[in-house]
This record gives sequence, structure tokens and C-alpha cells, in this order.
Amino acid sequence: MKIAVISDLHSNLEALQAVLKDIKVWRVDKILCCGDIIGYNANPNEVVELIIENHIPCVRGNHDSSVKDFENFDKFNQFAKKALKWTHDNLKMENSAFLSGLPKFFEDKFDDAKVVLIHGSPIDELFDYVYPTTSDDVLKSFLQKTKADILVFGHTHIPFIRRFGAKLVINPGSVGQPRDGINKASYCIIDSKVRSAGIYRVEYDIAITAKKIIGAGLPTYLADRLFEGR
Repeated sequence: MKIAVISDLHSNLEALQAVLKDIKVWRVDKILCCGDIIGYNANPNEVVELIIENHIPCVRGNHDSSVKDFENFDKFNQFAKKALKWTHDNLKMENSAFLSGLPKFFEDKFDDAKVVLIHGSPIDELFDYVYPTTSDDVLKSFLQKTKADILVFGHTHIPFIRRFGAKLVINPGSVGQPRDGINKASYCIIDSKVRSAGIYRVEYDIAITAKKIIGAGLPTYLADRLFEGR
């Protein structure tokens, strides 16, 4: 099966629309999401509703988890806090309920490969960071703990693919706020039959997204960083 994995959408409607359009070209069998549907950008309702409309299974990210009751609010920086407060005030009740109902952990079997999605890591599903520089020993321990053949994390906004024999550890990068110095939206396609994966980048109209951020009264920094991919 071909599986597209998206993550860290962060209320960026233009980026999500561009990515979903690009995914269609690949004729994937399934789309999965590693969480953080909302936060930072100015279209939380539209992005949540696109996820629901497209029947995309998601795990809950730290922004998704915190927007309703500001749980773990002290763990966010000043810009994330402002965006969470704005999102809380502008999110429809039914969309807030949808986010609150998301699981922290997803697993399913595709072509005899056990695929596991977690936003952070098995140590802390919401806030732990798994980077491209995370050691082989740590990643292998995560594979062992989850019994996954293909283990996918989000949260860092930095894409990578690491192979350990027939097993894969993947971060698809961020759709809505890339942070690896490339300002294109990022996602991953996995072929579960041969256990291979690739990272894909998609251009979107950053100027429109940035204008919405400023128009909503959110910090200008959140608009500026999109142009730089940081």
C-alpha cells in the first residue's frame, strides 16, 4: 500500500490544500496524520474540517491537546501561547471536541508491516522531540518498545528517514510550518509492501497565509518565519 503521512499542519490552509492536491497525483491508498492540526496560523477551523472531510486518521499533537483547557501551557513559547489563545477563542466547539477526542497513539497493519504513529515519542507522546540527530540506540529502543516496523513521529517539523534493516523511523516534516530552512510544505509517502519511504516538498502561496496571520492579529514573527522555513 501507498500511505501518505502528513504532520504539523498548524492551521495553514494553503499549505494543506497544496499538499492534498500533490498527494492525489500519487494515488495513495491512505493518508495519516501525526498531529498538531492547529496552532500558529489563522485557519484552524478550515484545516480541522478538511481533515474530517477527507477521513484522515490522526494522533493528537501538543497544540491539539492544549488548545481547549491550556493544559501544559507553560511548555509553550510566547508565540505559541498567543496563537493557542487566539485559536481557543476562534475554534468552533465541534472542532475543539474533535481535537480533544484524538488518540495519542495510532497503529495498524499494512502489507504485514506494523505502522505506528506518535506525535512526540513513546517516552512522551506530546512533547518529546525526535530529531535527525537522535542516536541509533534511542531509535532502536523506540522500535522495540512499540514493536513497529514503520515508526512515524512529528513535532520537530524537520523531516528525516532512518532505516534499521527492514524497519523504518520517519518524520514527514511539517505541512504548515517547515523548520529545516526550506519553506515548502513537507510530507512523506510510504510503500508498506517494500518498506520504503520518500520525503516530498510542495510550494504553496506563503504570502496569503502570512497576510491572514497578520490580519488576525497574531505575531508578525509567525508570518515571517514561513518565508524562511524556520
